[in-house]
Amino acid sequence: MSDDLATRCGHHFARPELLEQALTHRSWAHENDGDDNERLEFLGDAVLQTCSTVLLMERFPDAREGELSRLRSRVVSTRALAGVARELELGPQLRLGVGEEATGGRTRQRVLACAVEAILGAVFLDAGFGACPAVVKRWIGGRVDALQRQGHRGWKDPRSRLQELTQRLGKGTPTYRVTETDGPAHALLFAVEVEVDGEAVASGLGSSKREAFREAAEAALDAMEAR
Repeated sequence: MSDDLATRCGHHFARPELLEQALTHRSWAHENDGDDNERLEFLGDAVLQTCSTVLLMERFPDAREGELSRLRSRVVSTRALAGVARELELGPQLRLGVGEEATGGRTRQRVLACAVEAILGAVFLDAGFGACPAVVKRWIGGRVDALQRQGHRGWKDPRSRLQELTQRLGKGTPTYRVTETDGPAHALLFAVEVEVDGEAVASGLGSSKREAFREAAEAALDAMEAR
């Protein structure tokens, strides 16, 4: 893997094979009898939760537990992490199997988000926890800054914010429906669509229905506020 990618990620690996594994989807590993990134993703998710929580507690000293939880869900959601992956230009670097490649895996939000978590897990194994907070701040610091600029409005759950917006516009209450459930029982992925005034305006993905609802609401807010 290139030094340019390591530079974009914010960490130069003493063991570059860890970065290579972090970018290896299980479809590639299955076809090539190699190691995939799922264990690194599992580790990286835990590290990300800790680092993002500390960062948010520093930036929002007056926020209560529930408010911090909502803030964290916005900056480390599947959608947010896929955005980080696009900024890091991870898509072209992913190692995908033939089928995953053919079905658009390089742009799929879940695949991209998992790769981001796996890279953080790789950083942890390469250099210890001490190297991780700076990497996380580099990745999500801009999003945290944006939440600070929004003030208390940014602390609200996106579903509440979307409902306030639609009611203000005279469009009633948004409705949500699960359109697809995929994956094994221990790692389900839910796809949700949100409708406003009878029109489908956005969709979201999440490892729980609650997360998918939030993702869909956040996407709907972006779409409606951009009009």
